[in-house]
Amino acid sequence: MIKPIQKKKLRRKRHLRVRRKVFGTPERPRMAVFKSNKHIYVQIIDDTKGHTIAAASTVDKDFKLEKTWDIEAAKEVGKLIAKKALEKGVSKVSFDRGGFKYHGKIKALADAAREAGLDF
Repeated sequence: MIKPIQKKKLRRKRHLRVRRKVFGTPERPRMAVFKSNKHIYVQIIDDTKGHTIAAASTVDKDFKLEKTWDIEAAKEVGKLIAKKALEKGVSKVSFDRGGFKYHGKIKALADAAREAGLDF
């Protein structure tokens, strides 16, 4: 009998592979993305201190849309995180896609953050 594919384990493996290369510094913190079936979460992290500088998600009070799981929601979260980061004085980040494909919601979030002023 063939073992079933465990999607979470495979994503975790890809994420660890990405994390070997991506490291957040005070000058260029890491922008980490996590996506569940219903929500999208983003954090800007300084890995030298282990400190979260800014965070945004579809469960925030600032989030206005009703649907939290579509591409429009991802774009809105991208705009929110860019706004919060720029308020904290962060304009350059390194993008950590969290083991997810750079496609669909992840790409929409990244593009919206770029348009709102983040550089990565």
